Amino acid sequence: MRRSERDAEFTAFVEARRQRLVGAAYLLCGDPHRAEDLTQQALMRLYRAWPRVGTRGGEDAYVRRALVSVKIDDWRWRARRPETPVSEHAEHAGDPGATDGASAEDQDALRTALLQLTESQRKVVVLRYWLDLSVEETAADLHVSTGTVKSQCARALARLRVLLAPDFVPTVPGERHD
Repeated sequence: MRRSERDAEFTAFVEARRQRLVGAAYLLCGDPHRAEDLTQQALMRLYRAWPRVGTRGGEDAYVRRALVSVKIDDWRWRARRPETPVSEHAEHAGDPGATDGASAEDQDALRTALLQLTESQRKVVVLRYWLDLSVEETAADLHVSTGTVKSQCARALARLRVLLAPDFVPTVPGERHD
């Protein structure tokens, strides 16, 4: 494959998926600027591997794994070099983690709740529900078992329910509440 063809294919891939990747990165880290950086680093890794990966159709899985790996590297680096963010919950125009149709208050509540999950729970929720991956794909991307994905999803969803709707009481059909 000639370099110009390779670059054209890679550019088309990036244009089609970049916004979704930035959104996933944002939900993983909670900072739109870091999300852009994480996405850029993951795409750089993909570009280097494009001759191997792009020809076999595994580019989506590769870039998702790269995004998670870059996030882990970023987390480790920041753990050694803590910094103080300017604003924990600043309003951002064109928010990459925005959910279509949700109000600004709902989006803010969801972001705040996601940031209260553990790192592993947040990764599983973002991959499973934001990127709409199967349990098996999520397990492969995170290098964990499918059972781990299922248990982390269950714990994360239970925690999100408590955080987002603390007064909600689920009802079972036929059950009486006196």
